[in-house]
Amino acid sequence: QAQLVESGGGLVQPGGSLRLSCLASGDRKYIMGWFRQAPGKEREFVSAIQLTGSTTYYGDSVKGRFTVSRNNAKDTVYLQMNSLKPEDTAVYTCVARGSRIITSAIRDWEMYTFQGQGTQVTVSS
Repeated sequence: QAQLVESGGGLVQPGGSLRLSCLASGDRKYIMGWFRQAPGKEREFVSAIQLTGSTTYYGDSVKGRFTVSRNNAKDTVYLQMNSLKPEDTAVYTCVARGSRIITSAIRDWEMYTFQGQGTQVTVSS
């Protein structure tokens, strides 16, 4: 049974916006986040958010443009992406873990127990 299901990807013009959603099932996920991977490139940490929503993390390339949030009542995490650039084109994958992760490991893919199937985001004119 899928634990994480993403939605909201698509095609958008440069400068546009998209909002990704990730619905979680099963036990409450302490930390949830997003990674992305473009063709021919390494997987990249995008963002993460802790259970209460009070602590968030961002990759350097998306700071100031992307905002992560979560609604625990709906077991959903969101990624609001603004001022999109062609280099944001990638498959975005939702990740989660049921327990804490030390801050220094937040950006490590291997620390996340659950991963979604991914959703394609394409930024192009």
